[in-house]
Amino acid sequence: MKKLLLSIAPLALVAGAATAQDNMDKLSNMQRTDATFTEIPQTGETADALRDIVQYINVPEGFEVSLYAVVPDARSMAVAPQGTVVFAGTRKDKVWSIVDRDRNRVADQVKDFAPSITFDVPNGPCFSRDGFLYIAERNRVLVFPAAEFFFEGPDPAVGTVVAQGELVPPEEESFNHTARVCRVGPDGKLYISLGQPYNVQPVEKLEMYDQIGIGGIIRINTDGTGREVFTRGVRNSVGHDFNPANGDLWWTDNQVDGMGDDIPPGELNRQTAAGQHFGFPWTNSRVEIPEYKGVPRPEGVEFIEPQVEMQAHAADLGMSFYRGTSFPEKYHGGIFSAQHGSWNRTVPVGARVMFTALDEEGNAASTEVFADGWLNEETGEYRGRPMDIAFLADGSMLVSDDFAGAIWRIAYNPAPSE
Repeated sequence: MKKLLLSIAPLALVAGAATAQDNMDKLSNMQRTDATFTEIPQTGETADALRDIVQYINVPEGFEVSLYAVVPDARSMAVAPQGTVVFAGTRKDKVWSIVDRDRNRVADQVKDFAPSITFDVPNGPCFSRDGFLYIAERNRVLVFPAAEFFFEGPDPAVGTVVAQGELVPPEEESFNHTARVCRVGPDGKLYISLGQPYNVQPVEKLEMYDQIGIGGIIRINTDGTGREVFTRGVRNSVGHDFNPANGDLWWTDNQVDGMGDDIPPGELNRQTAAGQHFGFPWTNSRVEIPEYKGVPRPEGVEFIEPQVEMQAHAADLGMSFYRGTSFPEKYHGGIFSAQHGSWNRTVPVGARVMFTALDEEGNAASTEVFADGWLNEETGEYRGRPMDIAFLADGSMLVSDDFAGAIWRIAYNPAPSE
């Protein structure tokens, strides 16, 4: 029986791959498949247990927290331009569509998007201004025209921006640091992060990684052409956004493990020109990396220092500029960023939302905790782990949480003055 199973297994894998490609071909030609949806209940024991967490979340006076949606493994988010739907990626094989039909700021329906497609770590959804949804996977980038209006059916039109195996060389694929994020920049191009898969990459891979953009952020035209390395010297960024005031790219970066609880600090970086280098793997937040002591640095290259040094190993991930108006003035134009929480620190930290204000020159002026309580500091257990930040049309904040399997909403709703 064992021999029989071994002989059947490769055939099953081939058949599955063939079906996935057949479905892609059908969708590219506007043809239907036989796919069905997976729908996530928004009521019941799971929803009740999540709502029970709300009482522990601390926010500034005048703000309130609520459960927006039950969304398993919710990671990076993209809010559709017309506000019809929110898409959430995962580190597994699902992209979720989240809909609030009655506009009461609680999701009515959560189901998988494009269930006929076999996704592989579709962490990074992002929208263009004209409504094209891009999804950055482990090693592929897809585009869905008019996804905001076609998500209701299982067979949305799809195109390939970067073919499978061409985002990074297949031999460099990894289970580690493969959660891509994407944004469409002010120039209309796609910006995609490519975390390098090691704690610290081997010296012999430096040149190849630099040329490809692994350990950096690449930008490409939305048809997949014109690839270039925009950002260098990154360890593993899982959050970036453009300052709407001046177009600068800001991004978070996760630091090296194994150097102790308190170094290196986490990073929030500002990039003002293409090709700037931010130090890794020679430095991480001004801390020298032992593995690269004595390795020659790039000739004639100045390392750009972080704008903000966050608490070490808090795992700074998704971030977004506040473009709304419903929050108090102090938050306008600032950055909200999610700290996922430490995974190997002896005393856990993080699991909170940070706020960074900018000064008139566009530099970081101050950073403070905006929301916390997802970490039970008495027991060291996580109630939730914030991953990404997005905003609804009313200016309220969405916080994705891949540990609790939820999206939280934070709104400003001060009590009326007497």
